[in-house]
Amino acid sequence: MSRKNKLYEGKAKVLFEGPEPGTIIQYFKDDATAFNAQKTGTLSGKGVVNNHISEYLFKALGNIGIPHHFIERISMREQLVKAVEIIPVEVIVRNIAAGSMSQRLGIEEGTPLPNPLVEFCYKSDELSDPLIAEEHILTFGWAEEQEIDEMMFYALRVNDFLSGMFAGIGIKLVDFKLEFGRFYEDENCITILADEISPDGCRLWDMKTGEKMDKDRFRRDLGGEMEAYQEVARRLGILPSADVTEIADHKNKTSKSRS
Repeated sequence: MSRKNKLYEGKAKVLFEGPEPGTIIQYFKDDATAFNAQKTGTLSGKGVVNNHISEYLFKALGNIGIPHHFIERISMREQLVKAVEIIPVEVIVRNIAAGSMSQRLGIEEGTPLPNPLVEFCYKSDELSDPLIAEEHILTFGWAEEQEIDEMMFYALRVNDFLSGMFAGIGIKLVDFKLEFGRFYEDENCITILADEISPDGCRLWDMKTGEKMDKDRFRRDLGGEMEAYQEVARRLGILPSADVTEIADHKNKTSKSRS
């Protein structure tokens, strides 16, 4: 990674300058965090699995007309993406009550919602990503009304598509987080899907057993995090023959070849 110009390092990814103007290399780390980095750890191979899952889902969403920043996967841990100006608003879509929503409102976890619920959070680690209303977004200029409408429209389309995709492999899409960015093309500014879509930002439950297959296994000290992530990848047809040990070995070999 030292041969690239690092632009930004977050909790789960590192962004590097891309090979062409307007491109960025997104590197997926094995670092695991929860509760706004109050809990930290390392899950060997997580970056590899998330990179492949995110690639698969972005490609599938592109096929149904969702504009996004993904260009191509360039290595086991890296993907080339379009450079965007991230809108500082996280969009959360909930199908079933869980996590912070259950805690805030006293609704039993696992309660199905009558309709998908869209929530907004201000993207700020320092403030613990507080829940906000559309009026906050407009008042403080974080996004324009048209951008809010587009984010909601795309978020609900993503939810409809991914809910069906995951149901087809025996997984409930409980909720998930999306980020969007402004992509400047000539004189036009387009709202597009950015960041990643993986078990780090989705709640995924096995439809038969109710077993959690996402980062809640790390948050709640349930164990078996990598087995769960890998099972999601296996059901999607990604890395079907790789296990945690093989992924870690590949990571080590790749690191040694670059040093």
